[in-house]
Amino acid sequence: MTTPPLARLAPVTLAEVIDRAALQCRVDRKYVITVDELPHLLDHLTPYARVLDIEGERTFRYESVYFDTPCLASYHCAAYRRRRRFKVRTRTYLDSAQCWLEVKISGARGRVTKHRLPYRAEDRSTVRSGRGFVNDVLDQEAILTDLAARLFDPVLVTTYRRATLLLPATASRVTIDTGLTWQDGDRALRLPGIAVVETKTSSAPSLVDRALWQRGTRPVRISKYATGLAALRLDLPDVPWRRTLRRHFRAVPSSALPELTVPHRSEQEASCA
Repeated sequence: MTTPPLARLAPVTLAEVIDRAALQCRVDRKYVITVDELPHLLDHLTPYARVLDIEGERTFRYESVYFDTPCLASYHCAAYRRRRRFKVRTRTYLDSAQCWLEVKISGARGRVTKHRLPYRAEDRSTVRSGRGFVNDVLDQEAILTDLAARLFDPVLVTTYRRATLLLPATASRVTIDTGLTWQDGDRALRLPGIAVVETKTSSAPSLVDRALWQRGTRPVRISKYATGLAALRLDLPDVPWRRTLRRHFRAVPSSALPELTVPHRSEQEASCA
């Protein structure tokens, strides 16, 4: 499906996006806006951005399965803002059935390094066949050094549609995610009214960052894994994402997902203390 604002952007191939802005080591800045704000943003970018186009399609379905240890080591590293943090996930491109096992490392000054391994889509709910890869990355990064603690189980599934933009002048990328859903066992959350815009640059802010700043939109702390899990499990520590949770995360009934009402955190402080 191609929306009219995306249709006005010049196309770019996947090979060119990878060649010009792979950015496996990068700085990410994330924003939450309403879907109603997207046309204005995309119109502003028309002279400067190109959109990933594959056989006429410009938005693509993604599914990510996030893995964590029994004590949620990955989540707690993020919740307590450890200097070095990690995520383990599979990412499946549902339209092509391509799948990757990924380990993301967050380090100093917001730099993110992503390690990827081609993976079988039918194995995306387990890291069993990729355990050696995960261990090698964590060894290389000196993270979770206790081998006995590296027992990863699936914790959260996210799905969304993504459009990817290339900004040729700065060799940077922008992703726009809509139709966001989270599934944690029989608990689910769906947020159809928001879009997560993420800029991926080598360091300096991009044109998109500056355009959003001019409109008064600032980067927010949001992680599809950690913020989503905090929204679904009110007993977990949530300080880094509390403002984002209060402003943007609301449960919306869906015929496709079990309904979940997520109350304000202020209503749950006593029981979660």
